[in-house]
Amino acid sequence: MKRATGILAAIALAAGFSGCGNASTSPPAGGTEKTLTVFAAASLKSSFTELAETYETQHPGTKVVLNFAGSSDLATQIVQGAPADVFAAADSRNMGKVADAGLTDGEPAVFATNTLAIAVPAGNPAGISSFADLAKAGTRVVVCARQVPCGAAAATVAERRGTALKPVSEDNSVTDVLGKVMSGEADAGLVYVTDVRSAGDKVESVPFPEAEAAVNSYPITVLAGAQDKEAARVFLDLVTGDEGQSVLADAGFGAGGK
Repeated sequence: MKRATGILAAIALAAGFSGCGNASTSPPAGGTEKTLTVFAAASLKSSFTELAETYETQHPGTKVVLNFAGSSDLATQIVQGAPADVFAAADSRNMGKVADAGLTDGEPAVFATNTLAIAVPAGNPAGISSFADLAKAGTRVVVCARQVPCGAAAATVAERRGTALKPVSEDNSVTDVLGKVMSGEADAGLVYVTDVRSAGDKVESVPFPEAEAAVNSYPITVLAGAQDKEAARVFLDLVTGDEGQSVLADAGFGAGGK
C-alpha cells in the first residue's frame, strides 16, 4: 500500500513539473500578432516607415507590413487581387483606378501634397540651373515613366513650357530616378522635393517655378478587402491626424485636405 501511494505521489509530482513547463513555453491567450498591410507610393517611404513604427508602439501586437512602389504598380497589384488593408497613392488618377474597381471603403482622403524639383549630383557638375537646361544637348536626364505620378507631373510641366525632354531613361518609381542621380548615372532627375531632402548631401536641389503647375495631391483609403478595417482606419487617422501631418511636414510634404 505504501509503495503504491509513493508511486502515485511521484506521478503527481511529475505531472506538476510538466504543467509548469508548458505554462512557461505556451504563448499567452490571444497573443497572436496581427498584420496590417499598407501599400504606399515610393516617395512616402521615409515618412510611412516612421509612422508604421509609431503605430506598432501605440498598438502592441500589430505588425505593419509596408509595400512601397510606384503608385501605378501598386494600383495594378490591388486591382489584380493583391491583399492589402490601406492604399496611399501619390496622385488621384491611380487612386481612381482602385476606386473605379469598387475596392475602396469610403471616400479617399487627401493627406499631403508634393512638388517636383530637379535633383542633381553633389556639386552639380553639369551646371543645371533651370528646367530649360534639362533639354540641352548632351544632358543626361532621367524621369519617371508617364504612368507614374512624378512622370505625369514632369510631362505636364514640359508640355506647358513647350520644352521637349529627351530622357536617357524613364523609371517606374521616383526612388529609381533618385538612385541614378546619386550614382552619377544622370546629370539630373525630376523627383519630388521630399526625395531631395531625404537624400541629404548626396544630391542638390534645383527648384524651378514651373513646378507649381503640377502639384501632386496624395490620397489615402482603407481598402474594401481589408482584413481588419478598424485597425486600418486607425492607421489612416494616424496619417491624417496631427502626429502624421507633423512627420510629413518634416519630410517636406505640403498639408493635406486640399
